[in-house]
Amino acid sequence: MSFPKGFYWGGATAANQYEGGWNEGGRGPALTDFTTGGSVKEPRMVTWMDKEGVIHKTPNKPMDDTLPEGAVKYCEMEGCLYPNREATDFYHHYKEDIALFKEMGFNMFRMSISWSRIYPTGFEAEPNQEGLDFYRAVFEELKRNDIEPLVTIHHFDTPLAMVEKYGDWLHRDCIDLFVKYATTVFTEYKDLVKYWLTFNEINNVISLCSMFGGMFNTDEEYQKRCTHLHYQLVASAKAIKAGHEINPNFMIGCMLSSPTVYPHTCDPEDVIKAQHEMQECFWYAGDVHVFGYYSPFAKRIWAEHNVTLDITEEDKAALKEGTVDMFTFSYYMTNNTTTHKGEAQVGGNFAAGTRNPYLEYSDWGWSVDPRGLQYTLEITYDRYRIPLMVVENGIGAFDELEADGSVHDPYRIDYFAKHIKTMGQAIDNGVDLIAYTPWGCIDLVSAGTGEMRKRYGFIFVHKFDDGTGDLSRSRKDSFYWYKKVIASNGEDLSK
Repeated sequence: MSFPKGFYWGGATAANQYEGGWNEGGRGPALTDFTTGGSVKEPRMVTWMDKEGVIHKTPNKPMDDTLPEGAVKYCEMEGCLYPNREATDFYHHYKEDIALFKEMGFNMFRMSISWSRIYPTGFEAEPNQEGLDFYRAVFEELKRNDIEPLVTIHHFDTPLAMVEKYGDWLHRDCIDLFVKYATTVFTEYKDLVKYWLTFNEINNVISLCSMFGGMFNTDEEYQKRCTHLHYQLVASAKAIKAGHEINPNFMIGCMLSSPTVYPHTCDPEDVIKAQHEMQECFWYAGDVHVFGYYSPFAKRIWAEHNVTLDITEEDKAALKEGTVDMFTFSYYMTNNTTTHKGEAQVGGNFAAGTRNPYLEYSDWGWSVDPRGLQYTLEITYDRYRIPLMVVENGIGAFDELEADGSVHDPYRIDYFAKHIKTMGQAIDNGVDLIAYTPWGCIDLVSAGTGEMRKRYGFIFVHKFDDGTGDLSRSRKDSFYWYKKVIASNGEDLSK
Protein backbone atom coordinates (compact mmCIF):
# COMPACT_ATOMS: atom_id res chain seq x y z
CA MET A 1 0.00 0.00 0.00
CA SER A 2 1.50 3.33 -1.02
CA PHE A 3 0.05 6.80 -1.33
CA PRO A 4 1.60 8.75 -4.23
CA LYS A 5 4.22 11.39 -3.66
CA GLY A 6 2.57 14.79 -3.33
CA PHE A 7 -0.67 13.32 -1.98
CA TYR A 8 -2.78 15.93 -0.20
CA TRP A 9 -3.50 15.28 3.48
CA GLY A 10 -5.66 17.65 5.48
CA GLY A 11 -9.10 18.24 6.88
CA ALA A 12 -12.45 19.78 5.98
CA THR A 13 -14.84 22.37 7.41
CA ALA A 14 -17.75 24.56 6.29
CA ALA A 15 -18.31 28.23 6.99
CA ASN A 16 -21.85 27.85 8.34
CA GLN A 17 -20.73 25.24 10.90
CA TYR A 18 -17.32 26.65 11.79
CA GLU A 19 -16.76 30.26 10.84
CA GLY A 20 -19.01 32.25 13.18
CA GLY A 21 -18.92 36.04 13.00
CA TRP A 22 -22.44 35.82 11.58
CA ASN A 23 -23.22 39.54 11.95
CA GLU A 24 -19.69 40.95 11.64
CA GLY A 25 -17.67 42.30 8.74
CA GLY A 26 -20.71 43.20 6.67
CA ARG A 27 -21.97 39.62 6.41
CA GLY A 28 -25.66 39.09 5.70
CA PRO A 29 -27.72 36.30 7.30
CA ALA A 30 -28.19 32.74 6.05
CA LEU A 31 -30.94 30.30 7.05
CA THR A 32 -28.64 28.43 9.42
CA ASP A 33 -28.49 31.63 11.51
CA PHE A 34 -32.17 31.06 12.29
CA THR A 35 -31.93 27.30 12.82
CA THR A 36 -31.86 26.00 16.40
CA GLY A 37 -29.94 23.10 17.84
CA GLY A 38 -31.40 19.60 18.04
CA SER A 39 -30.34 16.01 18.67
CA VAL A 40 -30.54 12.57 17.12
CA LYS A 41 -34.13 12.34 18.47
CA GLU A 42 -35.23 15.98 18.32
CA PRO A 43 -35.17 17.83 14.97
CA ARG A 44 -33.54 21.18 14.44
CA MET A 45 -36.12 23.96 14.20
CA VAL A 46 -36.37 27.08 12.06
CA THR A 47 -37.98 30.20 13.51
CA TRP A 48 -40.19 32.50 11.42
CA MET A 49 -42.84 35.21 11.62
CA ASP A 50 -46.38 35.05 10.25
CA LYS A 51 -48.40 37.91 8.75
CA GLU A 52 -49.74 38.89 12.17
CA GLY A 53 -46.24 39.24 13.60
CA VAL A 54 -46.37 36.03 15.66
CA ILE A 55 -43.11 34.08 15.78
CA HIS A 56 -43.20 30.29 15.28
CA LYS A 57 -40.75 27.43 15.14
CA THR A 58 -41.17 24.36 12.97
CA PRO A 59 -38.91 21.40 12.15
CA ASN A 60 -36.16 22.17 9.66
CA LYS A 61 -36.69 20.18 6.48
CA PRO A 62 -33.24 19.16 5.24
CA MET A 63 -32.20 20.62 1.88
CA ASP A 64 -35.52 22.49 1.52
CA ASP A 65 -34.99 26.14 2.42
CA THR A 66 -38.55 27.29 1.78
CA LEU A 67 -40.51 29.62 4.05
CA PRO A 68 -43.36 27.82 5.83
CA GLU A 69 -46.85 28.57 4.55
CA GLY A 70 -48.01 31.97 5.76
CA ALA A 71 -44.53 33.08 6.81
CA VAL A 72 -43.32 36.62 6.20
CA LYS A 73 -39.67 36.15 7.10
CA TYR A 74 -37.26 34.06 9.13
CA CYS A 75 -36.49 35.73 12.44
CA GLU A 76 -35.21 35.16 15.98
CA MET A 77 -37.30 33.64 18.77
CA GLU A 78 -36.47 34.57 22.35
CA GLY A 79 -34.99 31.72 24.36
CA CYS A 80 -33.72 29.78 21.35
CA LEU A 81 -30.06 28.93 20.82
CA TYR A 82 -28.72 29.32 17.29
CA PRO A 83 -25.42 27.39 17.39
CA ASN A 84 -24.26 28.21 13.85
CA ARG A 85 -24.04 31.91 14.60
CA GLU A 86 -20.88 31.66 16.65
CA ALA A 87 -20.09 28.07 15.68
CA THR A 88 -16.49 27.48 16.77
CA ASP A 89 -15.39 30.94 15.67
CA PHE A 90 -12.81 30.49 12.92
CA TYR A 91 -13.54 34.14 12.14
CA HIS A 92 -11.53 35.22 15.18
CA HIS A 93 -9.27 32.15 15.55
CA TYR A 94 -8.12 31.45 12.01
CA LYS A 95 -4.42 32.11 12.64
CA GLU A 96 -4.42 29.86 15.71
CA ASP A 97 -6.29 27.11 13.87
CA ILE A 98 -4.07 27.25 10.79
CA ALA A 99 -1.03 26.97 13.07
CA LEU A 100 -2.53 23.79 14.54
CA PHE A 101 -3.22 22.43 11.06
CA LYS A 102 0.39 23.15 10.13
CA GLU A 103 1.56 21.34 13.27
CA MET A 104 -0.44 18.28 12.24
CA GLY A 105 1.24 18.39 8.85
CA PHE A 106 -1.66 19.45 6.63
CA ASN A 107 -0.78 20.38 3.09
CA MET A 108 -4.45 20.95 2.19
CA PHE A 109 -7.34 22.53 4.07
CA ARG A 110 -10.89 22.37 2.78
CA MET A 111 -13.06 25.33 3.76
CA SER A 112 -15.99 27.21 2.29
CA ILE A 113 -16.74 30.82 1.56
CA SER A 114 -19.95 32.20 3.03
CA TRP A 115 -21.87 33.67 0.08
CA SER A 116 -23.54 36.28 2.29
CA ARG A 117 -20.15 37.50 3.49
CA ILE A 118 -19.35 38.41 -0.13
CA TYR A 119 -22.85 39.47 -1.26
CA PRO A 120 -24.92 40.01 1.93
CA THR A 121 -28.29 39.53 0.23
CA GLY A 122 -27.08 37.99 -3.02
CA PHE A 123 -28.57 40.86 -5.02
CA GLU A 124 -25.89 43.54 -4.58
CA ALA A 125 -24.12 44.87 -7.68
CA GLU A 126 -20.79 45.11 -5.84
CA PRO A 127 -19.25 42.68 -3.31
CA ASN A 128 -18.64 43.42 0.36
CA GLN A 129 -15.00 44.48 0.61
CA GLU A 130 -14.66 43.42 4.26
CA GLY A 131 -15.68 39.91 3.29
CA LEU A 132 -13.22 39.79 0.41
CA ASP A 133 -10.46 41.04 2.72
CA PHE A 134 -11.23 38.40 5.36
CA TYR A 135 -10.86 35.45 2.99
CA ARG A 136 -7.78 36.98 1.40
CA ALA A 137 -6.20 37.11 4.86
CA VAL A 138 -7.13 33.45 5.45
CA PHE A 139 -5.73 32.26 2.11
CA GLU A 140 -2.52 34.23 2.61
CA GLU A 141 -2.13 32.69 6.08
CA LEU A 142 -2.60 29.22 4.61
CA LYS A 143 0.01 29.91 1.93
CA ARG A 144 2.49 31.13 4.56
CA ASN A 145 2.05 27.76 6.23
CA ASP A 146 2.42 25.77 2.98
CA ILE A 147 -1.19 24.62 3.08
CA GLU A 148 -3.14 24.47 -0.17
CA PRO A 149 -6.72 25.78 0.17
CA LEU A 150 -9.52 23.65 -1.26
CA VAL A 151 -12.44 26.05 -1.42
CA THR A 152 -16.14 25.20 -1.62
CA ILE A 153 -18.10 28.08 -3.10
CA HIS A 154 -21.54 27.01 -1.85
CA HIS A 155 -21.87 24.87 1.28
CA PHE A 156 -25.56 25.02 2.27
CA ASP A 157 -25.60 28.78 2.87
CA THR A 158 -27.56 30.66 0.23
CA PRO A 159 -28.13 34.26 1.43
CA LEU A 160 -31.35 34.48 3.44
CA ALA A 161 -32.79 37.24 1.26
CA MET A 162 -32.63 34.90 -1.75
CA VAL A 163 -34.25 32.09 0.23
CA GLU A 164 -37.11 34.33 1.30
CA LYS A 165 -37.68 35.56 -2.27
CA TYR A 166 -37.19 32.36 -4.23
CA GLY A 167 -37.53 29.45 -1.80
CA ASP A 168 -33.84 28.70 -2.42
CA TRP A 169 -32.99 27.60 -5.96
CA LEU A 170 -36.58 27.31 -7.14
CA HIS A 171 -36.14 30.18 -9.60
CA ARG A 172 -33.88 30.43 -12.62
CA ASP A 173 -32.59 33.84 -11.46
CA CYS A 174 -30.51 32.01 -8.84
CA ILE A 175 -28.20 30.77 -11.62
CA ASP A 176 -26.96 34.21 -12.64
CA LEU A 177 -26.66 35.36 -9.03
CA PHE A 178 -24.45 32.38 -8.25
CA VAL A 179 -22.31 32.85 -11.36
CA LYS A 180 -21.78 36.50 -10.40
CA TYR A 181 -20.67 35.42 -6.92
CA ALA A 182 -18.44 32.60 -8.21
CA THR A 183 -16.84 34.87 -10.81
CA THR A 184 -16.09 37.41 -8.08
CA VAL A 185 -14.22 34.95 -5.88
CA PHE A 186 -12.47 33.29 -8.83
CA THR A 187 -11.18 36.69 -9.90
CA GLU A 188 -10.30 37.92 -6.41
CA TYR A 189 -8.32 34.81 -5.43
CA LYS A 190 -7.04 33.59 -8.80
CA ASP A 191 -3.43 33.68 -7.56
CA LEU A 192 -4.14 32.23 -4.09
CA VAL A 193 -6.52 29.31 -4.72
CA LYS A 194 -6.08 26.57 -7.33
CA TYR A 195 -8.58 23.92 -6.15
CA TRP A 196 -12.28 24.78 -6.10
CA LEU A 197 -15.56 22.93 -5.54
CA THR A 198 -18.82 24.49 -6.74
CA PHE A 199 -21.63 23.00 -4.58
CA ASN A 200 -21.30 20.82 -1.50
CA GLU A 201 -23.16 17.48 -1.64
CA ILE A 202 -25.25 18.77 -4.53
CA ASN A 203 -27.04 15.42 -4.87
CA ASN A 204 -28.52 15.48 -1.36
CA VAL A 205 -31.49 17.46 -2.54
CA ILE A 206 -32.93 14.37 -4.26
CA SER A 207 -31.05 11.54 -2.51
CA LEU A 208 -33.04 12.29 0.66
CA CYS A 209 -36.23 11.51 -1.27
CA SER A 210 -35.01 8.01 -2.04
CA MET A 211 -33.42 7.49 1.36
CA PHE A 212 -36.25 8.60 3.63
CA GLY A 213 -39.41 8.34 1.53
CA GLY A 214 -42.47 9.51 3.48
CA MET A 215 -43.03 13.25 3.14
CA PHE A 216 -40.12 13.44 0.70
CA ASN A 217 -41.48 10.78 -1.67
CA THR A 218 -44.24 12.71 -3.44
CA ASP A 219 -44.47 13.91 -7.01
CA GLU A 220 -44.65 17.52 -5.80
CA GLU A 221 -41.49 17.06 -3.73
CA TYR A 222 -39.59 15.45 -6.59
CA GLN A 223 -40.65 18.21 -8.97
CA LYS A 224 -39.38 20.87 -6.60
CA ARG A 225 -36.13 19.08 -5.79
CA CYS A 226 -35.27 18.12 -9.37
CA THR A 227 -35.86 21.74 -10.37
CA HIS A 228 -33.63 22.94 -7.53
CA LEU A 229 -30.90 20.51 -8.58
CA HIS A 230 -31.15 21.34 -12.27
CA TYR A 231 -30.63 25.03 -11.64
CA GLN A 232 -27.63 24.26 -9.42
CA LEU A 233 -26.13 21.94 -12.04
CA VAL A 234 -26.45 24.66 -14.69
CA ALA A 235 -25.03 27.26 -12.29
CA SER A 236 -22.09 24.97 -11.50
CA ALA A 237 -21.34 24.41 -15.19
CA LYS A 238 -21.50 28.12 -16.02
CA ALA A 239 -19.27 28.94 -13.06
CA ILE A 240 -16.72 26.29 -14.11
CA LYS A 241 -16.53 27.75 -17.61
CA ALA A 242 -16.04 31.24 -16.16
CA GLY A 243 -13.39 29.96 -13.73
CA HIS A 244 -11.36 28.32 -16.49
CA GLU A 245 -11.45 31.58 -18.47
CA ILE A 246 -10.16 33.51 -15.44
CA ASN A 247 -7.37 31.03 -14.71
CA PRO A 248 -6.85 28.01 -16.98
CA ASN A 249 -4.82 26.35 -14.23
CA PHE A 250 -7.79 26.11 -11.87
CA MET A 251 -8.82 22.58 -10.89
CA ILE A 252 -12.58 22.82 -10.37
CA GLY A 253 -14.56 19.86 -9.10
CA CYS A 254 -17.99 18.76 -8.04
CA MET A 255 -18.75 17.49 -4.56
CA LEU A 256 -21.34 14.79 -3.90
CA SER A 257 -22.31 12.73 -0.91
CA SER A 258 -21.78 9.04 -1.57
CA PRO A 259 -24.93 7.22 -0.48
CA THR A 260 -23.44 3.87 -1.46
CA VAL A 261 -26.17 1.23 -1.51
CA TYR A 262 -25.85 -2.55 -1.22
CA PRO A 263 -28.61 -5.02 -2.15
CA HIS A 264 -29.58 -6.60 1.16
CA THR A 265 -30.03 -10.03 -0.43
CA CYS A 266 -29.06 -11.71 -3.68
CA ASP A 267 -32.71 -11.56 -4.79
CA PRO A 268 -32.55 -9.95 -8.26
CA GLU A 269 -35.29 -7.55 -7.14
CA ASP A 270 -32.97 -6.26 -4.42
CA VAL A 271 -30.11 -5.95 -6.91
CA ILE A 272 -32.22 -3.85 -9.28
CA LYS A 273 -33.51 -1.74 -6.40
CA ALA A 274 -29.96 -1.01 -5.23
CA GLN A 275 -28.90 -0.16 -8.79
CA HIS A 276 -31.78 2.28 -9.21
CA GLU A 277 -31.07 3.94 -5.87
CA MET A 278 -27.41 4.44 -6.82
CA GLN A 279 -28.49 5.95 -10.12
CA GLU A 280 -30.86 8.37 -8.45
CA CYS A 281 -28.75 9.25 -5.40
CA PHE A 282 -25.24 9.34 -6.89
CA TRP A 283 -24.88 8.95 -10.65
CA TYR A 284 -27.77 11.29 -11.60
CA ALA A 285 -25.86 14.42 -10.55
CA GLY A 286 -22.38 12.94 -11.01
CA ASP A 287 -22.97 12.06 -14.66
CA VAL A 288 -24.13 15.59 -15.47
CA HIS A 289 -21.03 17.05 -13.82
CA VAL A 290 -18.58 14.72 -15.58
CA PHE A 291 -20.26 13.93 -18.91
CA GLY A 292 -22.16 17.19 -19.43
CA TYR A 293 -25.61 15.70 -19.91
CA TYR A 294 -28.32 13.73 -18.09
CA SER A 295 -27.88 9.97 -18.46
CA PRO A 296 -30.69 7.91 -20.00
CA PHE A 297 -31.91 6.61 -16.61
CA ALA A 298 -32.88 10.18 -15.67
CA LYS A 299 -35.93 9.79 -17.91
CA ARG A 300 -37.04 6.84 -15.80
CA ILE A 301 -36.73 8.88 -12.60
CA TRP A 302 -38.66 11.80 -14.08
CA ALA A 303 -41.39 9.51 -15.43
CA GLU A 304 -41.78 7.66 -12.12
CA HIS A 305 -42.44 10.95 -10.31
CA ASN A 306 -44.15 12.98 -13.04
CA VAL A 307 -41.30 15.49 -13.17
CA THR A 308 -41.13 18.03 -15.99
CA LEU A 309 -37.94 20.08 -16.04
CA ASP A 310 -37.32 23.47 -17.58
CA ILE A 311 -34.26 22.38 -19.60
CA THR A 312 -33.43 24.93 -22.28
CA GLU A 313 -31.08 24.58 -25.22
CA GLU A 314 -28.84 27.11 -23.46
CA ASP A 315 -28.82 24.84 -20.39
CA LYS A 316 -27.74 21.86 -22.48
CA ALA A 317 -24.89 23.84 -24.02
CA ALA A 318 -23.78 25.14 -20.61
CA LEU A 319 -23.71 21.65 -19.10
CA LYS A 320 -21.51 20.45 -21.98
CA GLU A 321 -19.11 23.40 -21.67
CA GLY A 322 -18.73 23.27 -17.89
CA THR A 323 -17.67 19.74 -16.98
CA VAL A 324 -15.48 19.15 -13.94
CA ASP A 325 -11.73 18.54 -13.72
CA MET A 326 -12.00 16.25 -10.70
CA PHE A 327 -14.66 14.33 -8.80
CA THR A 328 -14.86 14.71 -5.03
CA PHE A 329 -17.22 13.17 -2.52
CA SER A 330 -18.00 12.66 1.13
CA TYR A 331 -18.04 9.18 2.60
CA TYR A 332 -19.46 8.28 5.98
CA MET A 333 -21.45 5.08 5.63
CA THR A 334 -23.21 2.62 3.36
CA ASN A 335 -26.87 1.63 3.31
CA ASN A 336 -28.63 -1.63 2.55
CA THR A 337 -31.87 -1.75 0.59
CA THR A 338 -34.38 -4.53 0.10
CA THR A 339 -37.78 -5.32 -1.33
CA HIS A 340 -38.43 -7.74 1.54
CA LYS A 341 -40.46 -6.73 4.58
CA GLY A 342 -39.64 -7.45 8.19
CA GLU A 343 -35.92 -6.70 8.08
CA ALA A 344 -34.35 -4.69 10.90
CA GLN A 345 -34.16 -1.00 10.02
CA VAL A 346 -31.67 1.75 10.76
CA GLY A 347 -32.92 5.09 12.06
CA GLY A 348 -30.97 8.16 13.04
CA ASN A 349 -29.37 11.38 11.93
CA PHE A 350 -29.38 11.19 8.10
CA ALA A 351 -29.29 7.38 8.38
CA ALA A 352 -31.95 5.13 6.92
CA GLY A 353 -32.39 1.74 5.33
CA THR A 354 -32.02 -1.89 6.29
CA ARG A 355 -29.51 -2.79 8.99
CA ASN A 356 -26.41 -4.57 7.67
CA PRO A 357 -25.63 -7.49 10.04
CA TYR A 358 -21.95 -7.41 9.07
CA LEU A 359 -21.36 -3.82 10.23
CA GLU A 360 -21.21 -1.87 13.46
CA TYR A 361 -23.18 1.35 13.94
CA SER A 362 -22.39 4.67 15.62
CA ASP A 363 -24.44 6.37 18.33
CA TRP A 364 -26.15 8.33 15.55
CA GLY A 365 -27.14 5.24 13.57
CA TRP A 366 -24.41 5.44 10.92
CA SER A 367 -22.76 2.24 9.70
CA VAL A 368 -18.98 1.95 10.00
CA ASP A 369 -17.80 0.40 6.75
CA PRO A 370 -14.16 0.97 5.72
CA ARG A 371 -14.44 -1.56 2.88
CA GLY A 372 -17.35 0.48 1.58
CA LEU A 373 -14.97 3.37 1.00
CA GLN A 374 -12.70 1.19 -1.12
CA TYR A 375 -15.73 -0.07 -3.03
CA THR A 376 -17.01 3.48 -3.59
CA LEU A 377 -13.62 4.70 -4.80
CA GLU A 378 -13.22 1.82 -7.23
CA ILE A 379 -16.69 1.99 -8.80
CA THR A 380 -16.53 5.80 -9.02
CA TYR A 381 -13.13 5.87 -10.68
CA ASP A 382 -14.14 3.07 -13.04
CA ARG A 383 -17.11 5.18 -14.12
CA TYR A 384 -15.46 8.60 -14.43
CA ARG A 385 -11.67 8.14 -14.93
CA ILE A 386 -10.75 11.60 -13.57
CA PRO A 387 -8.85 12.40 -10.35
CA LEU A 388 -10.77 11.73 -7.15
CA MET A 389 -10.69 13.36 -3.72
CA VAL A 390 -12.30 12.10 -0.51
CA VAL A 391 -13.18 15.49 0.96
CA GLU A 392 -15.27 14.35 3.93
CA ASN A 393 -14.99 11.23 6.07
CA GLY A 394 -15.23 10.81 9.80
CA ILE A 395 -17.16 9.66 12.83
CA GLY A 396 -19.19 11.80 15.19
CA ALA A 397 -18.68 10.66 18.76
CA PHE A 398 -19.07 11.64 22.40
CA ASP A 399 -15.65 12.87 23.50
CA GLU A 400 -14.87 13.00 27.22
CA LEU A 401 -12.72 15.93 28.28
CA GLU A 402 -10.31 14.86 31.02
CA ALA A 403 -9.39 17.05 33.99
CA ASP A 404 -6.01 17.82 32.44
CA GLY A 405 -7.67 18.94 29.18
CA SER A 406 -6.79 15.80 27.21
CA VAL A 407 -9.21 13.74 25.13
CA HIS A 408 -8.55 10.04 24.64
CA ASP A 409 -10.32 8.99 21.43
CA PRO A 410 -9.08 5.54 20.36
CA TYR A 411 -12.42 4.96 18.57
CA ARG A 412 -11.60 7.83 16.20
CA ILE A 413 -8.07 6.58 15.58
CA ASP A 414 -9.40 3.09 14.87
CA TYR A 415 -11.99 4.48 12.45
CA PHE A 416 -9.48 6.52 10.47
CA ALA A 417 -6.82 3.81 10.43
CA LYS A 418 -9.22 1.36 8.80
CA HIS A 419 -10.50 3.87 6.24
CA ILE A 420 -7.03 5.11 5.28
CA LYS A 421 -5.91 1.51 4.82
CA THR A 422 -8.74 0.81 2.35
CA MET A 423 -7.99 4.04 0.49
CA GLY A 424 -4.45 2.78 0.00
CA GLN A 425 -5.80 -0.50 -1.31
CA ALA A 426 -7.99 1.36 -3.80
CA ILE A 427 -4.91 3.29 -4.99
CA ASP A 428 -3.05 0.00 -5.41
CA ASN A 429 -5.97 -1.19 -7.50
CA GLY A 430 -5.54 1.68 -9.92
CA VAL A 431 -7.66 4.51 -8.48
CA ASP A 432 -6.27 8.02 -9.07
CA LEU A 433 -6.93 9.39 -5.58
CA ILE A 434 -5.13 12.68 -4.96
CA ALA A 435 -6.43 14.03 -1.63
CA TYR A 436 -8.00 13.14 1.69
CA THR A 437 -9.57 15.82 3.90
CA PRO A 438 -11.53 14.17 6.73
CA TRP A 439 -14.55 16.01 8.04
CA GLY A 440 -14.52 18.31 11.01
CA CYS A 441 -10.77 18.18 11.56
CA ILE A 442 -11.56 20.64 14.35
CA ASP A 443 -14.79 20.44 16.34
CA LEU A 444 -17.70 22.31 14.80
CA VAL A 445 -21.50 22.38 14.84
CA SER A 446 -23.19 19.24 13.49
CA ALA A 447 -25.17 20.06 10.33
CA GLY A 448 -27.85 17.46 10.98
CA THR A 449 -28.44 17.90 14.70
CA GLY A 450 -26.90 21.27 15.57
CA GLU A 451 -25.00 19.65 18.42
CA MET A 452 -21.51 20.24 19.71
CA ARG A 453 -21.39 16.94 21.57
CA LYS A 454 -21.35 15.10 18.23
CA ARG A 455 -17.65 15.76 17.76
CA TYR A 456 -15.53 14.87 14.76
CA GLY A 457 -12.30 16.79 15.23
CA PHE A 458 -8.69 16.04 15.98
CA ILE A 459 -8.83 19.35 17.86
CA PHE A 460 -11.22 19.83 20.78
CA VAL A 461 -12.99 23.19 20.94
CA HIS A 462 -14.30 24.22 24.34
CA LYS A 463 -17.85 24.99 23.21
CA PHE A 464 -20.91 23.09 24.44
CA ASP A 465 -24.54 22.49 23.53
CA ASP A 466 -25.87 25.10 25.97
CA GLY A 467 -23.79 27.78 24.27
CA THR A 468 -21.16 27.97 26.99
CA GLY A 469 -17.42 27.57 26.54
CA ASP A 470 -14.41 29.81 26.06
CA LEU A 471 -13.66 28.50 22.52
CA SER A 472 -10.13 27.50 23.52
CA ARG A 473 -8.50 24.72 21.51
CA SER A 474 -6.73 21.57 22.71
CA ARG A 475 -5.23 18.54 20.99
CA LYS A 476 -6.92 15.13 21.19
CA ASP A 477 -4.92 11.90 21.06
CA SER A 478 -6.02 11.57 17.43
CA PHE A 479 -4.21 14.85 16.66
CA TYR A 480 -0.85 13.25 17.36
CA TRP A 481 -1.81 10.04 15.58
CA TYR A 482 -2.89 11.84 12.39
CA LYS A 483 0.30 13.90 12.50
CA LYS A 484 2.28 10.63 12.40
CA VAL A 485 0.16 9.29 9.54
CA ILE A 486 0.76 12.40 7.45
CA ALA A 487 4.48 12.43 8.18
CA SER A 488 4.70 8.84 6.90
CA ASN A 489 2.47 9.60 3.86
CA GLY A 490 -0.06 7.06 5.08
CA GLU A 491 2.39 4.22 5.76
CA ASP A 492 2.37 4.31 9.56
CA LEU A 493 -1.16 3.58 10.81
CA SER A 494 -0.07 2.06 14.11
CA LYS A 495 -2.10 3.06 17.14
